[in-house]
Amino acid sequence: MTDWSWLVPLPVVLPLSAAGLALALYRRPRLQRIVSLATLTLVAVVSAALLVLADSGPVVVEVGDWATPVGISLVADRLSALMLTVSSVVILCVLVYSLAQGREDGERFAPISIFHPTYLVLSAGVANAFLSGDLFNIYVGFEILLAASYVLITLSGTTERIRAGTIYVVVAILSSVLFLVAIAAVYAAVGTVNLAQLAIRLPEVDPGVRLVLQSMLLLAFGIKAAVFPLSAWLPDSYPTAPAPVTAVFAGLLTKVGVYAIIRTQSLLFPGGRLDDILLWVALATMLVGILGAVAQDDVKRLLSFTLVSHIGYMVFGIALGSVHGWTAAIYYVAHHITVQTALFLVVGLVERFGGTTSLDRLGGLAKMTPVLAVLFFVPAMNLGGIPPFSGFLGKVGLLEAGVERGSALGYTLVAGSVVTSLLTLYALIKAWNKAFWQSPPEELPAHRVPPMMIAPTAALVVFSLALTVFAGPLYAYTARAAQSLAERWPYIEAVLPDGQRGDGESQRAAEEAEDGG
Repeated sequence: MTDWSWLVPLPVVLPLSAAGLALALYRRPRLQRIVSLATLTLVAVVSAALLVLADSGPVVVEVGDWATPVGISLVADRLSALMLTVSSVVILCVLVYSLAQGREDGERFAPISIFHPTYLVLSAGVANAFLSGDLFNIYVGFEILLAASYVLITLSGTTERIRAGTIYVVVAILSSVLFLVAIAAVYAAVGTVNLAQLAIRLPEVDPGVRLVLQSMLLLAFGIKAAVFPLSAWLPDSYPTAPAPVTAVFAGLLTKVGVYAIIRTQSLLFPGGRLDDILLWVALATMLVGILGAVAQDDVKRLLSFTLVSHIGYMVFGIALGSVHGWTAAIYYVAHHITVQTALFLVVGLVERFGGTTSLDRLGGLAKMTPVLAVLFFVPAMNLGGIPPFSGFLGKVGLLEAGVERGSALGYTLVAGSVVTSLLTLYALIKAWNKAFWQSPPEELPAHRVPPMMIAPTAALVVFSLALTVFAGPLYAYTARAAQSLAERWPYIEAVLPDGQRGDGESQRAAEEAEDGG
């Protein structure tokens, strides 16, 4: 049987290596573009291969051939492989969009010598966070992607972007410090930070201590995922960045936090002691976020608030603590990454065409640029949960899981989810009417939108539609992923199989010792 474990580190190693090469080629913009495009295309292919391989069981590699738990493991199971594949496609589409924008603007929107290495580092950080089988290495992944995001969010150095970037940096540093303190507390209590070993040892820890550790990790991840009341920073930070940066941030950065919540809640803290609190947090996140969206008159800020609101749906599914809840949550994360990114890319095109994102100044775009109208309408209806789109399917799955819980709190979340969905639809229809249907209050400049910027946006919209067309196989895959999360032992045994790993001695060292004996 072929050992495909060598594929696992490639989504991390390839972008990091390419980042160094791109930085060395800072005087050769064309070669930088080729390196970035080729690398991220290869990462997407590798991720798709891991998606298939992980369906037969977790694929594990020990970094540096140091055995677990002394060394760091990278693990591609169904959950991490799915998140990695969707994120790789999104990152690639956004890169093509940014390349087209850079060519049209003469690279004025971003210093080319900085953008490509930083963007590749961001991709590596996201992949590392998804694949890591070690709590501290998840922290490293967060820091890699956050360090890159600090640069990307302040590109061009305008006053508004520097101010928003400062808020973002302060909040990110705070969450990182909390995460690091939580890791130190976990190590002090258990003596390891390897996720598989933690899953074995944490049940032996005093329940009160375990609850404190869980709360600390949830607080750190909650800031990164932008759950209420830890989400106030997001609507002020994301809309100020360049369109491709805002799109990739909206699609991915908060989802890495959501992924960390799923992984730790299912693997490390399966008892569900904080599930009721998380359900209330999910309800507040959904309602506060969408009420903020309804009040906006700028489409970028409107989408930023819907982003916060729909994080609540994902937390809802996680907090249900059931296989059905986790299945719907995982499916909804994959759906939301693609749809939210696509919407922000379309809004970038709208801003380029009309010169503004203010709904009070836009109008008539459906007549002037029907392509943009279609590209906005399809993901907007998808996000609003109109059947038969993937947003509708994911929400139905969450509602069914909520009803299955059979408690008053579960029914309250079901009602809150329906209200949030209706208000999302209202907010997006309002944006559609003002920007695309009604006549503009004054004549718009109507700048040309380059076809090469439309192409990756359309590709991402098509990809989001593919989640609907192939909803059956995809939902079945997420169901298998959720079942694996519930069972826990497939993950643990893949990382710590008896007689092979877990004693701190690498398999190669053991074989060499036997040969020498």
